[in-house]
Amino acid sequence: MGRVLAERETITIERIADKVVEGEPLTFEEGVWLLRYPRLPEIAALANDVRERIHPRRIVTYVVGRIINYTNVCWVRCKFCSFYRVPGHDEGYTLSMDEIFFKIQELVDKGGVEVLIQGGLNPRLKLDYYENLFASIRERFPQVIIHALSPTEIIYISHISRLSVEQTLRRLQQAGLQSIPGGGGEILVDRVRQQIAPYKHTVDEWLHCMRVAHELGIYSTATMMFGHVESVEDRVEHLLRIRELQEQTGGFRAFIAWNFQPEETELPHIKKATGYDYLRTVAVARLVLHNVPNLQASILTQGPKITQIALGYGINDLGSTMIEENVVSAAGSKFIPTAAEMERLIRDAGYEPRRRNTRYELLE
Repeated sequence: MGRVLAERETITIERIADKVVEGEPLTFEEGVWLLRYPRLPEIAALANDVRERIHPRRIVTYVVGRIINYTNVCWVRCKFCSFYRVPGHDEGYTLSMDEIFFKIQELVDKGGVEVLIQGGLNPRLKLDYYENLFASIRERFPQVIIHALSPTEIIYISHISRLSVEQTLRRLQQAGLQSIPGGGGEILVDRVRQQIAPYKHTVDEWLHCMRVAHELGIYSTATMMFGHVESVEDRVEHLLRIRELQEQTGGFRAFIAWNFQPEETELPHIKKATGYDYLRTVAVARLVLHNVPNLQASILTQGPKITQIALGYGINDLGSTMIEENVVSAAGSKFIPTAAEMERLIRDAGYEPRRRNTRYELLE
């Protein structure tokens, strides 16, 4: 059930500012009000205040990492995805172990410390495949952090392996899984999910997977894909679900919002969200998610200019250099920066660039 706007006293930016200064959590009504408030610089100022309170030094971080999309075979047919190929399709693939090793070696040669492994829901790949993959990576590249498998993949692996989510996560952790990306969340409202991904897991299943992972000491990020069929209220519902789970587990290291890329999907009629909408959304996310320590930019979808501006809207991290990316960029976004480009963008915006690892520990 979604939240319903309650009867309330008149909301003003001054009242919200007072709550932000006092560190008091914003309500559902206040989040919706902010997403409709026309004076964006005022929201930015409040978001930047929260950012400076959490990160008082003018440092913007990034990680040298690589995304490896190990398979594009997926039966779920999400309407927003242009990456997948159904089982049996001529363009379907699953990378060999040697191909994955080659890609990780390229990452290590560039000083990389994180490999993000994500793919489709391939019915041929059960738990033993991932255990062997992670154990082999850990043995060959012990310095690389395995940040892998969204809740969507983990839930499916547990299903086809006939194990509980907890059993699946324990075995993946033993094999080498250290951190989980926040994909598959899209919008955490079942009504919305039924429209864009009717065969995918429910909101409660996604949250349960994250809760179990956090309890096992497997930390994660959280994401939100906005700008498709959802409402303003749905966006705030999503943020509050993340905030509430964070209050219980403290397991989300960062939050990343990115706008839907309609090119070559089953939703081509939807107009791509503007930079203005992106800036407003990340600023409100920074205000609502007061208990999530890091807000990461979506430089892949926004490009360098909006990303630099977003550093004044609550963003404190530019994410990964990626080296390679096939899922989002399959739908039209192509800006994949190098480490040097990351540092130039950060410096030109007036901040100090620092490399980090997946745990957000600063590196020399």
